[in-house]
Amino acid sequence: MKNLMKRLLLKEDPNVYQDKDSHLERVLTVKDFLALGVGTIVSTSIFTLPGVVAASHAGPAVALSFLAAAIVAGLVAFAYAEMSSAMPFAGSAYSWINVVFGEFFGWIAGWALLAEYFIAVAFVASGLSANFRGLIEPLGVKLPNYLANALGTNGGFIDIIAVIVVVLVALLLSHGVSEAARVENILVVLKVLAILVFIFVGMTALHKANYTPFIPEYHKNADGSAFGGWQGIYAGVSSIFLSYIGFDSIAANSAEAKNPQKTMPRGILGSLLIAVVLFVAVSLVLVGMFHYSSYANNAEPVGWALRQGGHPIVATVVQAVAVVGMFTALIGMMLAGSRLLYSFGRDGMLPKWLGVLNDKKLPNRSLLVLGIVGVVLGALFPFAFLAQLISAGTLIAFMFVSLGIYALRSREGKDIPEPAFKMPFYPVLPAVAFLAALGVFWGLDYDAKLYSLAWFVLGLIIYFAYGIRHSYLSKRAEGSKNDQQ
Repeated sequence: MKNLMKRLLLKEDPNVYQDKDSHLERVLTVKDFLALGVGTIVSTSIFTLPGVVAASHAGPAVALSFLAAAIVAGLVAFAYAEMSSAMPFAGSAYSWINVVFGEFFGWIAGWALLAEYFIAVAFVASGLSANFRGLIEPLGVKLPNYLANALGTNGGFIDIIAVIVVVLVALLLSHGVSEAARVENILVVLKVLAILVFIFVGMTALHKANYTPFIPEYHKNADGSAFGGWQGIYAGVSSIFLSYIGFDSIAANSAEAKNPQKTMPRGILGSLLIAVVLFVAVSLVLVGMFHYSSYANNAEPVGWALRQGGHPIVATVVQAVAVVGMFTALIGMMLAGSRLLYSFGRDGMLPKWLGVLNDKKLPNRSLLVLGIVGVVLGALFPFAFLAQLISAGTLIAFMFVSLGIYALRSREGKDIPEPAFKMPFYPVLPAVAFLAALGVFWGLDYDAKLYSLAWFVLGLIIYFAYGIRHSYLSKRAEGSKNDQQ
């Protein structure tokens, strides 16, 4: 048992990651990371969740749910900024935790993040498909149910639009990060402009009565979840926290950043700040235009509100740009997810061919695997099912990273470089970030926690059946032991 614990806590040398990731080209700037972060965070969620969460949990106070979630994400983002500044490695939390806590905990954090990326790719593709179909239906173009919905949902067999968009983004990324970054930058600007147009047009149609009462009286919904009161706001936080998880996609690409000491903190914190302003503004405008109950089960509240408010042309333009803009989230998630899978292969935790780069120094094998899984999930599982699963894995990684700051500080300036950015109010803030992430995780619904437990068990099986025996860290440790003998 003692030897097993020693093996599980075996830590990776940061110099090894620095050397392995040196083959990736450092081409991304602050501008690229801001576009990547905003493009990933301000994605499907801003066009779908504010109305649904207002109707289901928080009423007009949905803006407070978005603000509270942003505060939690911001606390964790400070930890991410320091970690990525000190250790700009591919794989983000997986690689960091491997260095500061050991391989086993690194695997758990990385495995939890992998669930996020697999599901998030499918979630965004599914949301894009729903909005695209909503856009073309007024033109008289309607896909048959068996090609428009997930398997077993409303007569569906496969969501063909979700399949097509994942394939298109995978093809784009397979040609290189620089090309994808250029597309990302353009689409993000268009998407933010579309959101601003909605905000300014919507502000002309606000009704004061729709904000009263701002925090509705608490009661339980038919499914047992909370509506109204602070309980409803808390339920809203857990439901929409997935909106802010995109900054992990920035950190996952830190091995490809120019001057990561400065680039990473600015990209992570800057994109989160822009995102929270847009989320709160959209939420306030939506519930001001129409009573929050109008948005129940509405997957496209922004376009619906504009059409009902007498702005059909603006609705069409905004929704069209929104659909195109959702590609930015897919780019960010698939870029980050492929780098995480590459990291697993790089370290021997999964088959080593996942960690092989092509002649353009790109991890296209891991991109292929991510794309296939994303196609299967996005095409076969419904949007609502995917939404509830995304936050769980990310929050587990967030808790690890927050606590990891304590282990990191003692090594900064020694075997780990002194970072340009440090989490403020140390040692209090890392603990606050951990507890805040734990609080959001606790508020997730039963199914989300159950499925995350099943994913965790699967991760343990893979680790003990494959990873622990094939990892390069284990082989190096064995080699050193034999040399000493």
